[in-house]
Amino acid sequence: MNGSSCVCTLFLILILYSASSLAGIVDDRRVPRSGFPSIQAEDLIREFNLFPKSDANIVHGNLENSSMVALGSKRIVEKRLRFPFLDDSEVSVEDLGHHAGYYKIEHSRGARMFYFFFESRNSKADPVVIWLTGGPGCSSELALFYENGPFKVTDNLSLAWNKYGWDKASNLLYVDQPIGTGFSYSSDRHDIRHDENGVSNDLYDFLQAFFGEHPDFVENDFFITGESYAGHYIPALAARIHQGNKAKEGTHINLKGFAIGNGLTDPAIQYRTYPDYALDMGIISKAQYHRINLLVPPCELAINICGTDGTLSCLTSYYVCNAIFTSIMFHAGDMNHYDIRKKCEGRLCYDFSNMEKFLNQQSVREALGVGDIEFVSCSTSVYRAMLVDWMRNAELGIPTLLEDGITMLVYAGEYDLICNWLGNSRWVNAMEWSGKQNFTASPDVPFLVDGSEAGLLKTHGPLSFLKVHDAGHMVPMDQPKAALEMLKRWTQGKLHEESVDSETLLAQM
Repeated sequence: MNGSSCVCTLFLILILYSASSLAGIVDDRRVPRSGFPSIQAEDLIREFNLFPKSDANIVHGNLENSSMVALGSKRIVEKRLRFPFLDDSEVSVEDLGHHAGYYKIEHSRGARMFYFFFESRNSKADPVVIWLTGGPGCSSELALFYENGPFKVTDNLSLAWNKYGWDKASNLLYVDQPIGTGFSYSSDRHDIRHDENGVSNDLYDFLQAFFGEHPDFVENDFFITGESYAGHYIPALAARIHQGNKAKEGTHINLKGFAIGNGLTDPAIQYRTYPDYALDMGIISKAQYHRINLLVPPCELAINICGTDGTLSCLTSYYVCNAIFTSIMFHAGDMNHYDIRKKCEGRLCYDFSNMEKFLNQQSVREALGVGDIEFVSCSTSVYRAMLVDWMRNAELGIPTLLEDGITMLVYAGEYDLICNWLGNSRWVNAMEWSGKQNFTASPDVPFLVDGSEAGLLKTHGPLSFLKVHDAGHMVPMDQPKAALEMLKRWTQGKLHEESVDSETLLAQM
């Protein structure tokens, strides 16, 4: 029997085993609809009340009259930006320091990567921070307008300044990636990426071009941040930058650290933790817990076979392992799996529709210079393309980064199920590196904001883990002040120290 036949046989065995186990878990033998990738990708979009017009940004025809998208031979084209409907008319475009641009991806057939860059409201000497949204396949504008960007979209589709935007402590980059997401596009579907090698190379090449465009920021400290499926992107990009720096490729990027928020990084540990978290939080009963745990051994076997570079075996593990999550959700009913304190109304868990409405306005599109390019809030094509990457272990390259002094912060809102704090804590504690024993022995200490406990922090050397109180999957949205404080202290190397902001100081006086 050849290798491909063995894999196909294994695929059938695991699927049949999981299906038979699942039949004993759900009383009426219905497989939850979210177990199928195409439906799961659609559900992800509808849960946010988003309705992109296409499944990916693949464009055809002449774009020469479409402002910035007509790059010609230039690697990067950027314009200073003032959003319409922003209530700050007295501030000049130059003083705002807001930029939007397109990067012509070097190793592609016809791909252009869209980005925003917001200079710090505090000081240009602040670190440069890049934010990556997960999905996979969702635009970083979700974070920009609903989590940690300079402003929020209001119900009347104007913009209001975000008091806790991360641009108050950093020079902030948002990138629409992988290609096909947001305003990023290509003329060829072959440019849609399928793994972290493609994703990290595109981002590394973009950063080389970005710092070429902004040489004044080359010496600034650089940090990578993001959430959810970016738990895969972030370590891959950190490793790629570190590799480039050591090999003296191009511009040296002053990488100091990376932070993963409620991420998916080590699927083997995180998927087997689902039943434990669900039981601890009262989502499932003890009897349901024992039945759902029958799905864990075939999941672990499938992930082990997937490894770090499998293809069909990794796709198999996606099907097998997601039976664990969908079984829990079958019993959870209308519970919001991003924040178990909340309920979803039908398929709607959050309403982020104002973002699409705002970005599709002609005046906004003209300000951005995107011409006729569609805005794809979340791409089902990108989601499906990354399925072979889903179950690969993204933790493996992290120990080398820690040993070389690059800091890592993993933080997680305590009420998120889908990328829960317990699974994240377990993979961080299980990671093999020279400081493992000291890290696991370190106590949990209160993370204080304005004198109140906003979370529990464990730290040793370059590694920190923060469990954030009263937050779900999107920590900067649920706890904006605590999230900004976390960023400030972490980038300053003072995560364990409580700072007092000017407003609090004035109130005390």
